[in-house]
Amino acid sequence: MPLPVGAEAPDFSLKDQNNQVVRLSDFHGRKAVLLVFYPFTFTGTCQGELAAVRDNLDAFQNERVQVLAVSVDSVYSHKVWASQEGFDFPLLADFWPHGEVARAYEVFHEEGGMANRGTFLVDPAGTIQYSEMIGPGESRDVKAWLAAVRA
Repeated sequence: MPLPVGAEAPDFSLKDQNNQVVRLSDFHGRKAVLLVFYPFTFTGTCQGELAAVRDNLDAFQNERVQVLAVSVDSVYSHKVWASQEGFDFPLLADFWPHGEVARAYEVFHEEGGMANRGTFLVDPAGTIQYSEMIGPGESRDVKAWLAAVRA
């Protein structure tokens, strides 16, 4: 089970597709964060979910909310994928220590060596306000994310 609503969101420091360090705490007191864990870049289901965010970015990311997508892939694969797909939000590399942040949020899939499809909305105070996890091969309903962001 992923970290529940009401839990304090673990802080982290990861590099994005541009090799820039992004910390969850950078947004404390300023913005909520929609934290989207996904298994791997260049996969169909992950591409579909993140494309839905890309295609409706103003609804997901604005002056109140920042999108951060996280997988165990490298910065380099994220760079290529973001360029190919036009993802204009941070894709964070939970590459090494492998899956450390996914583990902290209790969404790491040990057998697969990847993150499950975990989604969290972290408020500006650092508290989780929305929490879900879907296993491998299943798709998430991004409409639920929009509802959480609007609330």
